Amino acid sequence: MSVTDMRVDLCGIELENPVIPASGTFGYGYEFASLYDINILGTFSFKGTTLAPRFGNPTPRIAECAAGMLNAVGLQNPGVEKVIAAELPKLKACFDKPVMANVSGFSIEEYAAVCERLDAQPQVGWLEVNVSCPNVHGGGMSFGTDARSAANVTRAVKAVTTKPVLIKLSPNVTDITEIAKACEDAGADGLSLINTLLGMRIDLRTGKPILANVTGGLSGPAVFPVALRMVYQTARAVKIPVVGMGGVSTAENVLEMMMAGASAVEVGAANLVDPFACKTIIETLPDAMAKYGVRSLKEITGGSLHG
Repeated sequence: MSVTDMRVDLCGIELENPVIPASGTFGYGYEFASLYDINILGTFSFKGTTLAPRFGNPTPRIAECAAGMLNAVGLQNPGVEKVIAAELPKLKACFDKPVMANVSGFSIEEYAAVCERLDAQPQVGWLEVNVSCPNVHGGGMSFGTDARSAANVTRAVKAVTTKPVLIKLSPNVTDITEIAKACEDAGADGLSLINTLLGMRIDLRTGKPILANVTGGLSGPAVFPVALRMVYQTARAVKIPVVGMGGVSTAENVLEMMMAGASAVEVGAANLVDPFACKTIIETLPDAMAKYGVRSLKEITGGSLHG
């Protein structure tokens, strides 16, 4: 064993390291495979998938801001059947680990139908159920801001799947632990958090919102302290694994997230700024571990929870 052991366990599946590119920032993986060997990743969460194809929201969909960005892409994807028929075979050619399938829906029945189809795919290791997208009218976040609705989605998905189900939670709530505990009680195997914070920008020349959707999801380094706080609160409230995300851009951020209670860590907006962000984090993680006297990542998970 090396001096630093980066292995972690996520819902019974071992990862070589905890670094996971977040859904919507890494496509279906093969797009990045031409830049570096993506098998160095722990795994990754592929683009949010719905039952039917979606074009997404009207443009402009992106707005810049200090220490982050706003996006209102709106779950653009080719639909689950096309993902299975076209995207997964291309991924298989360049990625030999289990992948995390990110799922969105506009009804409980749609969530269940998409999860059932993806659960049957050998490449899929986990289902990450997004009940927290802030950029889609009538879907996503409408399920994630109410404990009962989030629990209902969880139960419906668990009834038709065999693989670990992680529910992706919204930070746009008063008490994230209430929803986290409701999902745990409904059978969730793990939780992912946080999704983006709701924000907006205004064009001073026109006096109108920059985003065609008016509001969008704020991501990037600006949200890291909020994400860390919510991961800490959630990890204290539940017994199932937590995947932490939100503004993670360095190896030190990964360690901080894990000390707050995360079993693994997703990297989102950093991939859009630097396509080598996850590679760099993985390569610099052993040095960061050594600097802070960390020999095994499994040992530090939740290290701050009982202080």
